[in-house]
Amino acid sequence: MKKKITGIFLCMLFMVGTVPITANITYSHIENHVSIDDVKKIESREKTYLTLQEKILIFGCAGDADKLDPADVTDGESTARTDSIFEGLVEYKSGSAEIQACLATSWVTSTDGKNITFNLRHDVKFHDGTDFNADAVVFSFERQYNTNHPYHQYGEWAYWGYMFSDIQRVEKIDDYTVKIVLSRPNAAIMTSLAMFTVAIVSPTNAETWKEDAFKHPVGTGPFKFLEWVKYDHITVEANEEYWRGAPKLDKVIYRVITDPSARLLALQAGEIQGMEYPDPASFDSIEADDDLQLLRQPGMNIGYLAINNGYGYYDTNQNGIHDQDEPWVKTPGYFEPFTNKLVRQAINYAINKTSIVENLYKGTAIVAKNGMPPFMLGYNDDIVDYPYNPIKARELLREAGYPNGFNTTLWVMPVSRPYMFDPSVASVRQSKAILRM
Repeated sequence: MKKKITGIFLCMLFMVGTVPITANITYSHIENHVSIDDVKKIESREKTYLTLQEKILIFGCAGDADKLDPADVTDGESTARTDSIFEGLVEYKSGSAEIQACLATSWVTSTDGKNITFNLRHDVKFHDGTDFNADAVVFSFERQYNTNHPYHQYGEWAYWGYMFSDIQRVEKIDDYTVKIVLSRPNAAIMTSLAMFTVAIVSPTNAETWKEDAFKHPVGTGPFKFLEWVKYDHITVEANEEYWRGAPKLDKVIYRVITDPSARLLALQAGEIQGMEYPDPASFDSIEADDDLQLLRQPGMNIGYLAINNGYGYYDTNQNGIHDQDEPWVKTPGYFEPFTNKLVRQAINYAINKTSIVENLYKGTAIVAKNGMPPFMLGYNDDIVDYPYNPIKARELLREAGYPNGFNTTLWVMPVSRPYMFDPSVASVRQSKAILRM
């Protein structure tokens, strides 16, 4: 029977059936002319042997996690590991961006939209045996936004500033009720609260490990952290006391295999039972293999080329708007040609996104013209994209003062992502596209 393990950022993956990895127990080979009593003894030992089997999934990953604190990570590999360890107040429904209850059973929003009161789930335990309650919720939020909190110093909390800055404070009403107080109504706040970055952590575990808590994660999720061998594997085991019921797998081993071809070879050899981010060039051979199953679904992600245009501002009042009293400042690491709007427009005209989709992604992607996938709320299909027009790109470069183009360096992530399955190939092809302008 084929199983499916999904992660928060998995766009496509494929795997064969879950293969039991047995405990190291042996029993005698049945010889000819054995007695009935001997057969019964062997059958009894075999029954014991089978009940002691562990159901272990070894999953091939494109890279290792950076940290295992959901609030202090920005990379997909880290969030894919923490997703099975931690949970939030609310969560996304499987396969959609709709919100449903998780550690909170219900919530009520005030008429002015600035207060959300959550009723928390009772009888939930963290993996360390401590109770999930309002204190844990307040701790998990306050350590991120309160610079005077004793545990604020242990993280960068990168997502807080631009996703949760409207949260003024989180208050404990009683042991199983909390209130989130906003500075202004925020229509997207419930969607944001389903993100990994506000998952609830064990305060006791944080107090025990302090700055090293990210190496010893403790949440309420279906799997408990077991071990982390850096750059090799992370192992989690079933949380038998999970409030939704124990998982069907006893353990999951996330094994690091950075090269997509090597991951596929390991899968075909039976060394792993699943993998992420296959190279689309391998799809035909995968689908022709009766022992493999290729799983696909629309990805909630966007691949893009970011440009540092050289200027920004400090949002001193954290209102998310550039105010007149906030002067423009030069951003660190900028490259002079990119400060010119004409150059940035030329780059947009120079990139043949349709060709990239057809030849690099083999039809597994679509051209993006919004900063979000088409199925998400707020997508605007009326936006007109830049067409591929190398002649126009050259004209703009000449007008900007770069008739012969220029050399530049692209920075790419070191691990595969759903939107960039092989960073080394993508960087070479995109670099050539820019240098031809």
